[in-house]
Amino acid sequence: MDKKPNILLILADDLGFSDLGCFGSEINTPNIDQLANGGLRFTQFYNSARCCPSRASLLSGLYPHQAGVGEMTEDLETPGYRGYLKDQCVTLAEVLKGGGYHTYLSGKWHVGEIGPIERGFDDFYGMLGGFTSFWDKSEYTRLPKGRAERSYQDGEFYATDAITDHALDFIKDSREDSNPYFLYLAYNAPHFPLQAPKEEIAKYEKVYEKGWDKIREERLERMKKLQIVDEDTQLTPRSEYWDRDRNIQGTNPAWDSIDPDRQKDLIKRMAIYAAMVDRMDQNIGRVIENLRENGELENTLVLFCSDNGACAEWDPWGFDDWITTSNFLHRKGDLEKMGGPESYHSYGSGWANACSTPLRLYKHYGHEGGISTPLIAHWPESIEREGEIDHRPGHFIDFMATFVDITGAPYPENYRGSKILPMEGESLMPAFTGEESEPRTICYEHEQHCGIRQGKWKLSKVREMDWELYNIDNDRTELHNLKDDYPELIEKMKKDWEEWAWRTDVYPRKVKSKVEKSASIIFTISY
Repeated sequence: MDKKPNILLILADDLGFSDLGCFGSEINTPNIDQLANGGLRFTQFYNSARCCPSRASLLSGLYPHQAGVGEMTEDLETPGYRGYLKDQCVTLAEVLKGGGYHTYLSGKWHVGEIGPIERGFDDFYGMLGGFTSFWDKSEYTRLPKGRAERSYQDGEFYATDAITDHALDFIKDSREDSNPYFLYLAYNAPHFPLQAPKEEIAKYEKVYEKGWDKIREERLERMKKLQIVDEDTQLTPRSEYWDRDRNIQGTNPAWDSIDPDRQKDLIKRMAIYAAMVDRMDQNIGRVIENLRENGELENTLVLFCSDNGACAEWDPWGFDDWITTSNFLHRKGDLEKMGGPESYHSYGSGWANACSTPLRLYKHYGHEGGISTPLIAHWPESIEREGEIDHRPGHFIDFMATFVDITGAPYPENYRGSKILPMEGESLMPAFTGEESEPRTICYEHEQHCGIRQGKWKLSKVREMDWELYNIDNDRTELHNLKDDYPELIEKMKKDWEEWAWRTDVYPRKVKSKVEKSASIIFTISY
């Protein structure tokens, strides 16, 4: 390799496993599909089940608890749950800057109060925190302060467009010298609030009139034809949903059982969601075309992924207010206001179930629907497997190892006076060139939903429920629990998970109930 590659890491927010055309969706994503057709699709690549932990893992090459972000950005005062990136980790930006790279972030940070500039990025535009309006430009920040920033007229600003505008400005700035660049393009779409331009929403309102049961069936058939899943893959039953804090629990209903007014409300919610994905794809197309026009696409590693599975918060009807999670049934003329600046919707567990097709559960959980991301890798100069599909397991921890491998940037043992934890991941280069890989162990934990993957075997559990054992090679949808058939294997995998949990700071944790908060108790959860 004569010249170091540019690196473009694109992260979507709350995108489901089957929400791209190249993974079986009815949503129009031609630009991402083009990357897939010219690159490599990974079907068993894992994130860390939720926004902050996934971003911490992606940025650090460590499991999220090791990086200090085992849950969200609240400091629970134990090593794995500080709510910000600790000094014992380095970020992709810090490592690549040491290898001579320009480093840029346009989009969403959301890994704590120590911001992107302090953690190695030269320039930043976007959201420092979590979710906010897609229409309100005052919620988006340019750093370092005083750097050039785009201006937008009233009614012109839309976050997905603005994030792309600034990303293109960063790429342009990088061309002032011969150094390569790393751009972390972290869209906040299609996370709630569901908001999109009316012309995009209009494309999809008729599409979803058939309801989530039919959408799930059609997606699965396309996924089989695309070889994303095996031909004999079974569609999971409609998923359960839980929200323990709000005492909500149930099973997603059959679409045909829903009142017609409620159906219209739900159709609009999913149409807005699809519009957000569509608009994100259009903006990714802008970036790809810019690289192509400047002769840079051949030697740019482009990776596309999602930070967690589809978002089921909190029940089949979705909500219209995050604080109270109240739902309003939109009828008649009010349907036309949905998706605009004054609205604040989620789409609920029924549509999240469809977006996770054919997998079980969603964001938050360690089952496949919660931790599986549609990963696409495109790098014409070095990926030899054009248009192929790869079913080997991988994890966000692998990005650091991959970037160190392909750039030669040194991964430090010490950084700014702190001893740095070694990388946890494996380079993706062998996958890019078609080499076989050895079975590996990958572990998960978020909010006491946890799991371990060892080769074809996966042990999963939902918080207080029992462990479940699945053979992922022939049961990707986790329908056939084999826990009674392999008791010795289960005990071994549980032991391996416990050892991992102690090693990576899953333990100890501070539990956030009122009694435990007042007593300031730190103890080990019984998993």
